[in-house]
Amino acid sequence: MKILVISLAGIGDTLIATPFLRELHLNFPQATIDVLVKEAGARDLLERNPNVSRVIYKDLWKCSQLEQVLFLRSLRKERYQLSINTHPQSRIHYRIGAWLAGAEVRISHHYECFTWLDRLLVTASLPQDYNCHSIDNNFNVLPLIGAKKLQAEHVMDFFIDPADERFADDFLTRNKLAGKKILGIHVGSGGTKNLPLKRWPLKQYAGLVRKLNNERPDIHVLLFGGPEEVKDHPVVLAQANTSLTLEAKTKNLRETAALMKRCNAFLSVDTALMHIGAALKISNQIVIEAPTLNVTNWPYGTSFTLIKNPAINGRNLEYYRYDGGDIKGTREELIALMESIKITDVFDAITKLI
Repeated sequence: MKILVISLAGIGDTLIATPFLRELHLNFPQATIDVLVKEAGARDLLERNPNVSRVIYKDLWKCSQLEQVLFLRSLRKERYQLSINTHPQSRIHYRIGAWLAGAEVRISHHYECFTWLDRLLVTASLPQDYNCHSIDNNFNVLPLIGAKKLQAEHVMDFFIDPADERFADDFLTRNKLAGKKILGIHVGSGGTKNLPLKRWPLKQYAGLVRKLNNERPDIHVLLFGGPEEVKDHPVVLAQANTSLTLEAKTKNLRETAALMKRCNAFLSVDTALMHIGAALKISNQIVIEAPTLNVTNWPYGTSFTLIKNPAINGRNLEYYRYDGGDIKGTREELIALMESIKITDVFDAITKLI
């Protein structure tokens, strides 16, 4: 059997799909299991995964529509018997991609934005469930393909090379951080749709770091991120004590993960790095509540400290659902929503943990 797993929604969602990939491999040990991704980071986290036969990476957002169609149609030559769109991939584009790739059986979750066309693009679908994690939403697919859960417990898989571990140790030594208390911070978030508006405002991150530098100089701050955060880190560093705060410059996501493992605490909103922190069982994980956070995407299988957003007040699904749309609200409303979390709220949580 040749199986194509389509995971185009993001790096974090690809990591969330890894327990499903493990179950696929256990159920069909002789099958070829290829995974289609569109982020270099998603490729990085799957490259060492023994449950994956091949990672097919294409930055589709940088292609014209014609290039996208031609690339996806080129996958037909692989003659996949089965393709599965992992949860959550609500927009119709993901099912068009599955149809273009041409597997005989094409499975997706059924989202509230489904139309008659979505139903034509796949051969089977099942309802998504906001009451369970995306990992469990993926497991719900198994009976549709004659499979079942074979493991009693599940973890997200992220395999790090010894070379990446050495990089992290060398980074700490080079920057005189070995044995020091380290707080990792990711100031970013997803960049599609209006997802940047779920970020805690950069001025508040800068104020938090300044307060930590002044009042807790025993804590060193590492700023994590990718190309999207290149312009943000200088804003924070301009107000920081640079002997206590620096960028975690890495070449790929595996190096980033190895360095995250050395942190005594890690702070973010719900991002790919939040999920990596959960996969690595990083101690003292702190999550700022954004409107996109809900039961389906909480850090899986690990304890964490939630900085509650008083303006959301449990109404997360009123702001964001897997319906193909943006976070609900104007730019000004969403910025004010995230500004409602005060610097002192986050500072107090950090200083209780470290």
